[in-house]
Amino acid sequence: MSVIGSLIFCLDCGDLLDNPSSVQGSDIECQQCQARYPKSKFSNLKVVTSTPDDAFPSSLKMKQSVVKTSIGRDDLDEGATIKEKCPKCGHDEMHYHTLQLRSADEGATVFYTCTNCGYKYRSNN
Repeated sequence: MSVIGSLIFCLDCGDLLDNPSSVQGSDIECQQCQARYPKSKFSNLKVVTSTPDDAFPSSLKMKQSVVKTSIGRDDLDEGATIKEKCPKCGHDEMHYHTLQLRSADEGATVFYTCTNCGYKYRSNN
C-alpha cells in the first residue's frame, strides 16, 4: 500500500508533517519550526476522508437535471396550437409537442393532439 500524504499537522506552527512511515529514526521533525514528535504516537493513526457529492461540480452533472428522460401523458398534451387538420374528426386545430427521441442527427418526433376530439398521433420529421 502506498501512502501519499500523512495529513498530520505540527501543533506549534500548523505545517504538514512528513508521513511517519517514510521518516527514519524514532521522531518526526517539523521542517518549518523543527518541533519533534515521537513516531510511535502515530503508529495506530488512521486517516479517513470523505467528500460530498456536490464538492466537485461539473457542467455535465449540472445538465443531467435539465435532460428529460421520460415522457408523461401531460407532456404530450402541452404545447403550441397550430392549424393542422385532425385525421379523425377533421377539426383544423391541434396542439403539438416535439421531442428528440432518436439520435441527434435525425429529426425530432412531433406529437399532435386534436383540440376537439383528443385524437393523438405522432410523426417523425
